[in-house]
Amino acid sequence: MLKRLVILLLLLWTLPGFACTSVIVSGKYTRDGKAVMFKHRDSSCKDVSVEYFQGSRYRLMGVVNSNWHRHPVAHVPLGTPEVWGGMNEAGFAIMNTATYDLKDDDVPAADMDKEGVVMFNALSVCASLADFEYFLDTLSRPMCVETNFGVIDAYGDAAYYEVNNFSWVKFDVNEDPLGYRVVTNFTWTGRPSDRKGVDRYEKAMSILASTSVPMRDWDHTFFIRYISCSGAPILRSSTSCAMIFEGSTMWASLGRPDRVPCKPYML
Repeated sequence: MLKRLVILLLLLWTLPGFACTSVIVSGKYTRDGKAVMFKHRDSSCKDVSVEYFQGSRYRLMGVVNSNWHRHPVAHVPLGTPEVWGGMNEAGFAIMNTATYDLKDDDVPAADMDKEGVVMFNALSVCASLADFEYFLDTLSRPMCVETNFGVIDAYGDAAYYEVNNFSWVKFDVNEDPLGYRVVTNFTWTGRPSDRKGVDRYEKAMSILASTSVPMRDWDHTFFIRYISCSGAPILRSSTSCAMIFEGSTMWASLGRPDRVPCKPYML
């Protein structure tokens, strides 16, 4: 029993982003007509930074675990870039939230947790949601992920993708009757019995439904103040950063958002 407990604790410690809260707002309702994407990240790694890369096609920037050069979180070769949310010079931006209800195969745990690598590679080559969907379709199987990817582009498209090792399902935020979509650590196509983060989903939904701030003003300041700094269960000791993508700018609070100022980053 003790051995099993130790193994479980080690697995929890190595999860790359085990309790994220995210929102995408359709550009139909924002002040400048461009989608806004927000991610509040919880992680065992608190030392995070923004780094810039030259991808195979586009220059990109993203939030990384600062020690990725020496100690990757996921099971990837040492020195392989992992991005936990970022954007490229084409205006394509991506982030993710981990899920635990989609995996339906026997791919070993040691081969999983490649979300950070997938996001880096997507930022390297994608300019649009159509590019990203082609990218997903042509990735070798298994994709070694179990996640929600949130994606926006410079063409006004915005969507969440529920992705496992062999397939994906798209939810178009521009078609959502609310004008926005909240995603935490479960999916709508996975197993309800394995859902995580329902309490954070419900709190974020409640905040957005009851706020007096017009949707056109839901910018980085709004999300940091009303979501990231809203207290438990969203703001926790495991919170490592928050990031918001607006137009050509990525705003990021590299640390607990209630203690670290949010700063702009641009390519």
